Amino acid sequence: MLGMSLGVFFDQEGKLNILSKLRRLNQIFASDGRAVVAALDGFVFSKATTGIDATSARIARLVDAGLDAALVTYGQAQTYEHELTKVTTILRVDASTDVYDPSVTKTAAFFDVNDALRLDAAGIVCMTFPGADSRESESHQMLARLARQAAEWSMPVIAETLPFGYPITSTQSDDPHYIAAAARFSAELGADIIKTRFTGTADDALIVKNASRPVLALGGPKTDTLTYFKFVYHCIEVGARGVAVGRNITQDPNPVGMVAALHALVHENVKPELAFDIYKRQTTND
Repeated sequence: MLGMSLGVFFDQEGKLNILSKLRRLNQIFASDGRAVVAALDGFVFSKATTGIDATSARIARLVDAGLDAALVTYGQAQTYEHELTKVTTILRVDASTDVYDPSVTKTAAFFDVNDALRLDAAGIVCMTFPGADSRESESHQMLARLARQAAEWSMPVIAETLPFGYPITSTQSDDPHYIAAAARFSAELGADIIKTRFTGTADDALIVKNASRPVLALGGPKTDTLTYFKFVYHCIEVGARGVAVGRNITQDPNPVGMVAALHALVHENVKPELAFDIYKRQTTND
């Protein structure tokens, strides 16, 4: 958590020790091995950032509702330092090189493991774009470089693996077989956790199986609330270890209720209809 120790400590003999990767992974995932993660990092990829600041300011409410971790930018770690002491954080180390292009045509690493250690983050995350022309090589080299550096400090690395690019642009970019191959490629380059698309079909199980790492499902479609809960339920049913959700939390009129419902879906295996009841019973009013 931000504001606490830097992920290193000295034993009784004064020798420097490094926190184990398992210990940091256990800060991200709950005791059941699952996690509800709020993706609050939209400022470095898009000008469509409605609701992110309001959500960041009430992070303690979300933690009380069942949030396990938050994915944040370097700037957010500074702006919301007090609020983020309440939650495990994961540092976004890459960013768009053209923030006004919503397709995120290209990214670059602006931060690294050293910055995550300074902020006491429990992990780092970067995007990769398998199949996306020149961006594939650049993004994969970035992941491999960060993974090597992270290994020196036992820092978990999350690869946000998006076949052919940031948005879904073709049947291939939303094909479980392509996503599964991309997920495994990121694992082979050193990722400890895969964050990627799920399609809502039975073949999503291939993604989990082939990844050989814990998989967090991307936030999913912007749709009506009950339909969205059915999508999340499906992701957990096929083996996802949790969800990393952006706009479906930050742009929802009841983000506290949304997190409470996601917690029930991910950690308690409730049916979508019960999650919807939990959502309606919660309120976000401060």
